[in-house]
Amino acid sequence: MTWTLSQYRTGDLVEVRTAAEILATLDQNGCIGGMPFMPEMLQFCGQRVRVEAVAHKTCDTIKGVRGLRLQSAVHLAGVRCDGSAHGECQAACNLYWKDAWLKPVHDNQNRPDEPATVASSHSSPGITQARLVECTRVPAGADHQEPRYSCQATQLLEATEPLPRWDLRQYVYDVITRNHSLGKAARVLALAPWGWLLRNIPYGYRVARFLYDQMHRLLTGRESPIVAGRLAPGARTPTGKLDLKPGELVRIKTKREIEQTLDEKENNRGLSFDEEMTPYCGKVYRVQRRVTTILDEKTGYLVKMKYPCIMLEGVVCTSQYSQCRLLCPRAIPSYWREIWLERVDNTCQ
Repeated sequence: MTWTLSQYRTGDLVEVRTAAEILATLDQNGCIGGMPFMPEMLQFCGQRVRVEAVAHKTCDTIKGVRGLRLQSAVHLAGVRCDGSAHGECQAACNLYWKDAWLKPVHDNQNRPDEPATVASSHSSPGITQARLVECTRVPAGADHQEPRYSCQATQLLEATEPLPRWDLRQYVYDVITRNHSLGKAARVLALAPWGWLLRNIPYGYRVARFLYDQMHRLLTGRESPIVAGRLAPGARTPTGKLDLKPGELVRIKTKREIEQTLDEKENNRGLSFDEEMTPYCGKVYRVQRRVTTILDEKTGYLVKMKYPCIMLEGVVCTSQYSQCRLLCPRAIPSYWREIWLERVDNTCQ
């Protein structure tokens, strides 16, 4: 099974190619190997940016919780989708950049640039920016009046292949790409069997939970990430309203406080609070935005949230506990209910 890593490594400085160069690499669907180049990405053409992570793998948010394998792609630091060509979607997805859309920034600036490479199966002369915009829309169903969109998230299965969690190459690549240190990868993998055991153990749960809690604290210095909703079955989950604005400072409540707002499925008004969010508990962050509209990756239709969520600066999924997608570099922003947060006086910081 061929697996081609990006030529770049985490921390490398790259330059996004010009719009003309990138458009020349695309097929008539605006893709390379099934991965779309989106209109929102044009604004970054010509910019020099650090590689945030090598996207040799990612997570499936369409068919289920599993890992997916990518070829020759990276994520760039501070470069996220603004949703401007997709109905003002506010999900702030981490964009995928194929190697063909980038060029290295050499220490010796007199060194000639490397030409953009195009997949051998590609025979199209490229597309125009107008066609690129057209590719963001797909036919809507007969029972839908609203527009339906296509983006990197909705098309992800076309650009990837399933990645079994037991394919050990992915964890080797996590280290050699500089996505993670050897120490961090070893800690995550050492805890993974215990997490799996707790989800599947037929008896002896309390003993296994005690051992997992102790090992987790020993390896990470933090309490166990396991979350348990404390509300009675069938009870309506509570809400809270702070009317938070971008730029305000908030403190995320403790895990125990948040558990008091969750039902037996660890949800609050349909929004889950999962293990990947627990490392942020008790810490202070700045509000990035209120999220009211996101694109449903399964259908391509915009979804209006009945209860707005809060996105915090720098707070993303780190995939330390998700069994089928350990150390995924996608870094999806976490969504927070206001009842899980408390306002912090800016003058005290």
